[in-house]
Parts: sequence; structure tokens; C-alpha cells
Amino acid sequence: MSRLYLIRHGKPAAVWGEADDDPGLDETGRAQAEAARDHLLSLPEDERPTRVVSSPLRRCRETAMPTAQALGVEIEIDPSVGEIPTPAGLSAEERPAWLREVFQGEWRNVKGDLDYDAWRRAVVQALTARAGTAVFSHYVAINAVMSLLADDPRVLVFRPDHTSISVLDSDGSALTLVARGPEAQTSVL
Repeated sequence: MSRLYLIRHGKPAAVWGEADDDPGLDETGRAQAEAARDHLLSLPEDERPTRVVSSPLRRCRETAMPTAQALGVEIEIDPSVGEIPTPAGLSAEERPAWLREVFQGEWRNVKGDLDYDAWRRAVVQALTARAGTAVFSHYVAINAVMSLLADDPRVLVFRPDHTSISVLDSDGSALTLVARGPEAQTSVL
């Protein structure tokens, strides 16, 4: 088994439906990214990540940057650990309401033009091959992983805080949850 760290991005400068559809981090988010780096570097050397993977979205890339720089590695961009795909034809203004509805249900009932249960399995599969890596991802993608590992059909099973670090083990063919990161005390931002 080898460790994998699944990290939610830091606090973004904008939230759902605001003007910027790919916001970077705000000042708090940048401090959170540095704290995540410091935590990962404080791990025993045999548990420390040696690779950094990020969703293509700016808030994840900016959260990953301090860790990648400290480790002296390039960030590997992987869309498979990105945000949940929005159904075709849904506007940016409609996305927040769609997400709120998604959070209330189960993966098999998510409305859209995609098999979202298959999407969550693809996220887990992408992570399974990422042993020894710090993976910077999103609230819903992290829930995809946690719900599948817990064999829970609900979409929302975990409320990871910004830069919450969950620890997983991978043997190359399966993931095992070691520890969930801290949960947010408020709703999704």
C-alpha cells in the first residue's frame, strides 16, 4: 500500500454563479494552500507525497502550487479529478440550483446527460493509480470518492473544508480510506 492525499482546494475569490467562472484563491485561500504544503512536508519522509496532481481549474492549481514548488515537481493536470460536469444546456446561472438539487439525492438519480454514477467511479479509478501523490480536487469529486468507498449511494456524505486533507491508501487496484480530513462548519462555498 502507498499513501495518497486528497485535498480540497483553498478558499476561492468567488463562489458559485459569480462573475468569474474559474476563480483563483483569495488571501485566505493562499494561506490555506501554504498550510496544506506545510502539513504535507511535515509528514515522515516515507509518507510524504512525491507527485502533485491538480484539477485543471485555477483554484486547485493555485492550491497545489506551493506544494509542487516545495517538492520541486511540476503539477500534473488531470481533468478526471476536476469538478462534476455540468449537464449540456445548463447555464452558469442555473448551475448553483442544479448542484443544490444534486446534493439532496443519490448518484444514480443525478439529472443530466451523463451517467454520474459512472463519473464517480472514474474519479476513484483515476486516484487508484496515483499512489504517492497529493491530489488537489473539489468538494463534489471528493464526495464521489468518499461515497463510493463507504458504499453509500448519497451524493453528499462528507463536507470537506477548504484544504481539508483526506488520507487514502492505494495498492494500485483499490483505494482504502485511512482518514477523512476536517469537515466544514458551514455549507458549501
